[in-house]
Amino acid sequence: MTDPRRRVPRTDALLADPRLAEAERLLGRALVKSVIAEAQQAARAGEIDPDRVADHAVAALPATASGLRPVLNATGVIVHTNLGRAPLSPAAVNAVVAAGGATDVEFDLATGRRARRGRSALAALARAVPAAGGVHVVNNNAAALLLAALTLAAGKEIVISRGEMVEIGDGFRIPDLLASAGARLREVGTTNRTGRDDYAGAIGPETGFVLKVHPSNFHVTGFTSAVPVSELAGLGVPLVVDIGSGLLAQHPALPDEPDATSALRDGADLVTASGDKLLGGPQAGLLFGTADLIERLRRHPAARALRVDKLTLAALEATLTGPPPPVARALAADVVQLRARARRLAAQLPGSLGAEAVDCVAAVGGGGAPGTALPSAALSLPASYAAALRAGRPPVVGRVEGGRCLLDLRTVAPDDDELLAAAVRACSARACSS
Repeated sequence: MTDPRRRVPRTDALLADPRLAEAERLLGRALVKSVIAEAQQAARAGEIDPDRVADHAVAALPATASGLRPVLNATGVIVHTNLGRAPLSPAAVNAVVAAGGATDVEFDLATGRRARRGRSALAALARAVPAAGGVHVVNNNAAALLLAALTLAAGKEIVISRGEMVEIGDGFRIPDLLASAGARLREVGTTNRTGRDDYAGAIGPETGFVLKVHPSNFHVTGFTSAVPVSELAGLGVPLVVDIGSGLLAQHPALPDEPDATSALRDGADLVTASGDKLLGGPQAGLLFGTADLIERLRRHPAARALRVDKLTLAALEATLTGPPPPVARALAADVVQLRARARRLAAQLPGSLGAEAVDCVAAVGGGGAPGTALPSAALSLPASYAAALRAGRPPVVGRVEGGRCLLDLRTVAPDDDELLAAAVRACSARACSS
């Protein structure tokens, strides 16, 4: 009897399949060959029929040559750090694609001479925060703080409240970041209470600047006090305010979240923020301040090492000038409409799945508006769907709460409802609830 393994197609024959040949053109020969090899091995192991190797390989091909896989965020966390924080708007995605080739990022087409890098993106940022005398962009908010410390406080002291000595993601701590710039930290006040006199008493000839950090990923309640920006602005030294989450102006849904415009109007000399959080754009560190201070930061030697690329500049500008990004739409979502969508989705699914429309609570996430609860609605499924949906194509990431898998619709665009329903049906077809 002929060994069925002899029927496994050769690699060169599979590469000649028009579907795989096109994939090779788009994804590269090495990647396509690795997928083919896995399909061939599955056939040799008896897991698939040798005649189905080509189909199996085609089905296993990734969408892009990158290892990053697009997912549906149904967690209810609008700015989900582990899922890449802010999803870009279609306008920003199109801008990134357009910027992928040669661009005039540092070139004046009219004169044929070198021009200021990213000038149109910087102009859009300046228009978004007219209270700023100058603006600058680096690769993330930590870089913005680092550049401020290098420029203003290398070998000097930074006065900061003990209650604002925060740790950000993956164990990185603000004190360590600032100390790496050669600055010394002068801690004032206590963990829960700091007054203006604490700051004033610490200021001296060695003070580089006063730093106020928004504790954006936690919330302290009870016997607490902090000093507003307006009271720190008259202490005779530069005041740097890290608002963190990237809100450029006040937002009705986030009344307690600091914003760049208010901080500048209250007297901050420099404000730092993130581009990929509440602004809804790409990862970037945004700096707003007086014109002379921004120029000092821009001319510091480290600014070159911290600068952003043309793709980030393109996405940032499109976020600022284009239609509202997904983060803004999620924040503004009407809970009544979310409930209606949840009911429609539940009605489209077989009754045997036990799908229900339920009320739930979403969160801002991403180090923004800690403690803010956003009313939402979700599709509720058996808890076993959580892991199975993550294994689908596309992966769907929900959350398990009260023994159920919740797919929170505040973080799912309405246009993706049918994709979400199809993912649940596919999961059911694989008997994932057993």
